[in-house]
Amino acid sequence: MTDYKNVAPLEGFDWEAYANGDASNGVSRDAQESAYESSLNKIDDHKVVDGTVISINKREVVVNIGSKSDGIIPAGEFRYNPDLKVGDTVEVYIENQEDKKGQLILSHKKARASRSWDRVNEAMEKEEIIKGFIKCRTKGGMIVDVFGIEAFLPGSQIDVKPIRDYDIFVGKTMEFKVVKINQEYKNVVVSHKALIEAELEAQKQEIMGRLEKGQVLEGTVKNITSYGVFVDLGGVDGLIHITDLSWGRVSDPHEIVELDSKINVVILDFDNEKKRIALGLKQLTPHPWDALDPNLKVGDHVKGKVVVMADYGAFVEIAPGVEGLIHVSEMSWSQHLRSAQDFMKVGDEVEAVILTLNREERKMSLGIKQLKEDPWLNIEEKYPVGSKHTARVRNFTNFGIFVEIEEGVDGLIHISDLSWTKKIKHPSEFTQIGAELEVCVLEIDKANRRLSLGHKQLEENPWDVFETIFTVDSVHEGTITEMLDKGAVVQLEYGVEGFATPKHLVKEDGSQAQLNEKLEFKVIEFNKDNKRIILSHSRIYEDAQRAAARDAKKEKAPRAKKAADTPAIQNQAASTTLGDIDALAELKAKMEGEN
Repeated sequence: MTDYKNVAPLEGFDWEAYANGDASNGVSRDAQESAYESSLNKIDDHKVVDGTVISINKREVVVNIGSKSDGIIPAGEFRYNPDLKVGDTVEVYIENQEDKKGQLILSHKKARASRSWDRVNEAMEKEEIIKGFIKCRTKGGMIVDVFGIEAFLPGSQIDVKPIRDYDIFVGKTMEFKVVKINQEYKNVVVSHKALIEAELEAQKQEIMGRLEKGQVLEGTVKNITSYGVFVDLGGVDGLIHITDLSWGRVSDPHEIVELDSKINVVILDFDNEKKRIALGLKQLTPHPWDALDPNLKVGDHVKGKVVVMADYGAFVEIAPGVEGLIHVSEMSWSQHLRSAQDFMKVGDEVEAVILTLNREERKMSLGIKQLKEDPWLNIEEKYPVGSKHTARVRNFTNFGIFVEIEEGVDGLIHISDLSWTKKIKHPSEFTQIGAELEVCVLEIDKANRRLSLGHKQLEENPWDVFETIFTVDSVHEGTITEMLDKGAVVQLEYGVEGFATPKHLVKEDGSQAQLNEKLEFKVIEFNKDNKRIILSHSRIYEDAQRAAARDAKKEKAPRAKKAADTPAIQNQAASTTLGDIDALAELKAKMEGEN
């Protein structure tokens, strides 16, 4: 309770006038009202004025603008400014000096909006640092309330480091710089990153000035990409390329480091002008080749995992950071061109033999075919001349067929060694790639690792028999199977073929023999060595005609002889008598007449 005993009376106060109802102390009420009115600001509706915050609670902010009543503004209009306090000066828009309840109606939001574009343009022109309230997320960034205008904050302009969670910024008030204004579309772009770049640039210059190659620093993993890792060295970033993360092969940097983790790195190189720093992680540990077993030598067997595949071979890691190449030619004894993918794939565990080892150059070549015996070492014993085998057709050429008896053992069947009787123009007429074919070893070429093989040699040479059947002048029935410019191919009995030139294809009536026509042919030439039979159809009737002519000539010859012998006898008789001269003359005349 208030203690009134010690309260001193107001000096000069007219208590008598007060008791009579007049407390104006000699001043009229009109004068008092006039003085009161003059103490208030002259304000008009729909104007923007400055006011002073006199009260704040969760729902509203009370602002005095020098009017006879204070205005009340919803607290939500000051959400962008969480630091607002009593005594702060704020701009307000006078909507109405008195509503139905006699309350002064103010709006801070409208006041900001009415001046917003002027403020935004001024802030960009003067590179002023302004405050904004992050309202929400949007595609590619955030929406920021700046002077009542919704400005765009790109995700890349929030911070100098990549942002992984945008939601943590929603509802925060931050400082920004206006970086772009589109007056036509009323678009504003702001940046928070621009505020700290200048400061970071100074830090970068300081850090870059202290850098030295080989220096070991602690950094924070800032970003992980497919090609490497970015590390924050305290204001400046460096890159660890994926090849400098580990001495071994790295397919994904996430296998080596984690985001936001602290790691030690060594400076490999840096460029002051481009602000680039190359970092290394694997260089902090000894090279695996230096720790390789000193007793390891050529010919030793090693095991490892296939880490990289190429058409020409496979890289096998026998220890972390120690790799050897298995060339495709060292994967099989076969000489056929094949891809390394036909033998193995990434991730396979393989055993191999060391073929070469160079510790200085840190290179090693391996082979897996050496795990098997070279089939050519004892080729004469395994595939002697004259032995018969089953081979697989691998390839065709115009002159023969390449076959493989087993992996690494190849042979050639010449086209002339396919058949005793058929004339084969191309091997594809005889067989197909991938088919199995019975062969006979004819010759061994160990130096070139090639066998000469035959197929027809599996059977006896039928030309020994044909020699007794298709004798010269013998006649056989044949069918014309192919017409050529130089003649025709004739199919004879026993599957053998002969050849007839055009002039030997003329029939007795003068017409030419046609394809698929069956006729009789006479053998006019037989060559066993060249396996050639020359035939003629026309020779059959030509020889018959000549024989008939000879027979006719033989019949005519005896008569002529008889006629020639008669005068001789008479002449002999006459010579014996020597008397009949007239008879001799008559006989002579008769003979001359006959002749």
